[in-house]
Amino acid sequence: MPYRNKTYVCFDGDNDMGYYRLMTAWSENEKQDFQFYNAHDLNVARDSSQEESIKKQLRERFANSKLLVVLVGNNTWRLTKFVKWEMEVALKLGLPIIAVNLNGSKNKTPLCPSAIKDELVMFVAFKQKIIQYAMDNWPAQHHALKREGKSGDYYYPDHVYKQLGLD
Repeated sequence: MPYRNKTYVCFDGDNDMGYYRLMTAWSENEKQDFQFYNAHDLNVARDSSQEESIKKQLRERFANSKLLVVLVGNNTWRLTKFVKWEMEVALKLGLPIIAVNLNGSKNKTPLCPSAIKDELVMFVAFKQKIIQYAMDNWPAQHHALKREGKSGDYYYPDHVYKQLGLD
């Protein structure tokens, strides 16, 4: 079994690539206190010719992932070919999921994709410090809540955002 230390990020590649690139820039900048081991760094040279070939490569990324971050933009809920599939795979694997609202909302919104709507998911705003906080803390919380049979949406209260210097 591979060592799972990667963060798998799924997003609308047509509309939200800039947000994903910003996250990777934060991680690469030594002056930023933002770190994650990106699952997309695995098998970078993708064969995009056939859906099953792509999904095979994505499964390899999942095999090394400990967490799924979903960037929730205006169109994410409409995407069924890969983004919905990625969320479903993460759920089957029992990976903790963090839904990052690109509109700045701190909790579940109508833009939430149906695949994770009723699942055990942490919702946060697209802000560097709260995303890092969630990546550091949600996996352990998720596993504890899962053991208790809990489900549904979770979010951090305003005082956590204030504690992090946000808002």
